[in-house]
Amino acid sequence: MERLPTLEQLIDYLRRLPSVGRKSAERMAYALLKMDTDTLQGFSKAIQDLNEHIHPCPICGNYTEQETCAICADESRNHHTCIVVSSPQAVHAFEELGPEYDGVYHVLGGDLSATAGISIDDLNVHSLITRIENDGIKEIIIATNPTMEGETTALYLAQILKKYPIKISRLAYGLPIGGHIDYADALTLKKALEGRTHI
Repeated sequence: MERLPTLEQLIDYLRRLPSVGRKSAERMAYALLKMDTDTLQGFSKAIQDLNEHIHPCPICGNYTEQETCAICADESRNHHTCIVVSSPQAVHAFEELGPEYDGVYHVLGGDLSATAGISIDDLNVHSLITRIENDGIKEIIIATNPTMEGETTALYLAQILKKYPIKISRLAYGLPIGGHIDYADALTLKKALEGRTHI
């Protein structure tokens, strides 16, 4: 069969997506080939718009298309309680709880990982400290993923933050070890939030 370099290039890019192997990438690439020109152009524009319109909120690190995210800008929320998460996807998962949680968030942008070369300097920690010092945060709920990297990050954060006069807690283990917060259902997150433990 003739090798199609353009198709192979697309397959290589699709394989960079999470949980996409060679076969899945091939199926997606061939599906794209069947789409009409208008759909493909719309698809391409949607991808280009990601970089042009979406950026991290300068306050919390959550993704937004505005100057600051809607959560940080909402004065009716409790700005004294802050859930610290590894990724913006986790913010979305907590927001699915609705009125169960009305505080704010802080997105670290990852977890500490020696194997991946991610150190504390690579995470959004400095701005968290600035928020604690300047924005009246009284409670930090550490909600990193219940993985080895997430636990390491949680313990390191607790160590850094213990000199501040704030309450520091960690989500309870209603969440499975090795799981990811953005895949958890609302009830599991609710129980984990209710049963958080002090560090």
